[in-house]
Amino acid sequence: MALSMKPLADRVIVRAAAAEEKTKSGIIIPDTAKEKPQRGEVVAVGEGKTADSGSLIKPQVKVGDQVLYGKYAGTEITVDGEDLLIMRESDIFAVL
Repeated sequence: MALSMKPLADRVIVRAAAAEEKTKSGIIIPDTAKEKPQRGEVVAVGEGKTADSGSLIKPQVKVGDQVLYGKYAGTEITVDGEDLLIMRESDIFAVL
């Protein structure tokens, strides 16, 4: 799916993974107890951050990367009916 927006600077748009429906032992988790996912797929990346010297620092993540991010990282947005997160690249902890 082509995204109709492009993030600026060092911002990244992430599609969060679905929340776990049940535990490994098979217990079904109700909607009120589900935790916010901390992993997702990068769907758009900005051009990068401008350093104090004026040079452009390219982002380390790319579209399609599976990433881990902070529990409360980013801002929730809805684009074309899809719920996404927009965050700074520095909010991403790791690429899986």
